Amino acid sequence: MNLKNKNLLWNALLVLFLLSVAVGIYGASKKIDYIWRWERLPQYVVYSDFDEVMAPIDGKMSINGTTITITPPGKRSTPTVLKDVQGIIIHDGDTVFEGDVLAKTKHYKMGPLVMGLLVTLEISIYSIFFAIIIGVMTGLARISANPFLKKLAIFYIEVIRGTPLLVQIFIFYFFIGTVFNLDRMTAGVAALSCFTGAYIAEIVRAGIQSVHRGQMEAARSLGMSYPKAMILVILPQAFRRTLPPMAGQFISLIKDSSLVSVISITDLTKAGREVVASTFSPFEVWFTVAALYLVLTSALSYLVQLLEKKMSAQD
Repeated sequence: MNLKNKNLLWNALLVLFLLSVAVGIYGASKKIDYIWRWERLPQYVVYSDFDEVMAPIDGKMSINGTTITITPPGKRSTPTVLKDVQGIIIHDGDTVFEGDVLAKTKHYKMGPLVMGLLVTLEISIYSIFFAIIIGVMTGLARISANPFLKKLAIFYIEVIRGTPLLVQIFIFYFFIGTVFNLDRMTAGVAALSCFTGAYIAEIVRAGIQSVHRGQMEAARSLGMSYPKAMILVILPQAFRRTLPPMAGQFISLIKDSSLVSVISITDLTKAGREVVASTFSPFEVWFTVAALYLVLTSALSYLVQLLEKKMSAQD
């Protein structure tokens, strides 16, 4: 059997496995007598709405393209002109009264699930940015010759990694947030950044220590200072080696961001709970929420793979 046929066989087995999982889920829903109502969900993702233009006064209509002129009764009355009106539903010469609908324009709006997805994306981007800064600074302090910086970094890492993220979010929101008057979004981003920064610090430390010591010695022998050698020689090499575990940590951050819903941030998870309360369709909603999280994490994973390939091509 050649390589092409082998790949075809394994791909067929994969499809068969996924189909069996789908059948199993469907069978489980039948066993608990669950009725699927997927038709309820689209309006919570994207829905159509109408903008209405109403008559401000009583009068007779005169239409010229997208311009509507309403002439009120009486010879000395001043006409009212409405310009750039789209979707006109009345006819020239009609008599209208104040409050009548003159035009309707259909447009699409984002539902609560998409709005929650955008909030999750915003929180994740800010948290990743600050987590990288915290992680790199702490990782450098972790390998520093200065006892104060080194032990402070170790203390921070052990405390953050040794306590649950949910507890840290509560501390940041109810205690630190109260002291410094932080809004819930800032408190949530700060908690996620500090939590993820501790793990990134250890990844950075391991990446730096994996670079052969001779690299630093060679850079110093060329007249570079320690900070310059670290920035120009050591960190670029360490970054290539830490990229895969760093990507995994960022993916975990995106999923962990669902915990900020406990401080009333309407992210994707909280939006999902609200939709469940409205539709009484928990399975459909949570499968959709899971799929939206998968879109975010898959996109990040794909971007990291592209970055890895680009960096490998430069070597």
